[in-house]
Amino acid sequence: MSGWMGVARHWQPMLDALDEDRFEVVVFEYRGYGSRRAEDGAYNFDEAAADVITLADVREWPHFSLIGHSMGGMAIQHVALAARERVQKLMGIAPVSASGADMDATRRAFFESAVNDLSVRHQILQLSTGQRLTQTWSRRMASDSRENLPQAMRGYLAEWSGRGFADRVTGLSVPVQVLVGEHDPGINAAQAARTWGLHYPHARIDVIPQVGHYPMQELPVTVAARAEAWLWQ
Repeated sequence: MSGWMGVARHWQPMLDALDEDRFEVVVFEYRGYGSRRAEDGAYNFDEAAADVITLADVREWPHFSLIGHSMGGMAIQHVALAARERVQKLMGIAPVSASGADMDATRRAFFESAVNDLSVRHQILQLSTGQRLTQTWSRRMASDSRENLPQAMRGYLAEWSGRGFADRVTGLSVPVQVLVGEHDPGINAAQAARTWGLHYPHARIDVIPQVGHYPMQELPVTVAARAEAWLWQ
């Protein structure tokens, strides 16, 4: 499950490194995003969770694991709550926790402006990767996000930028792996320990070196290896 500005093909570099003989992998798209741009919806995570479960039914998966990037880290937990007996493992990549981002008014306004302003999306991409990557990459990533409806982005922003639903995940026993980037200024090891580590005392939290908020783009083969090791063990 992708992040707020994500599109399905952003996962491709990582998917290319996964063992197709071991795993059947589907990249989920939210309503209003990418190939589902024309689908109306409430644009919230309870709806997305129901859609994931429907997708699993179509694929005839009695059990499945979930990987979520950024806001997708929050979204996969909604799926785990809705399908406790079916979800085997969770992996969050630079993931928003069940506590939400809990933004102050200034930061919230900045992200809200990105809904209709591509240049702000570009700034967010640069800042969230430690201003280490090329302008060409961040402009392309921002441009890709035009495939996502502004009203859908606004709806999902309201979901992950608030106070979250930490009280609901208490007691979830699903195994959890969290990967954070060394150069991610927002979701780092300390922040993950205060949130994911509190909600899931059994969670494993690892730092991926040399990356920021987009590890599966910045270091895709390494992230694929971490995913295979976690999902297959």
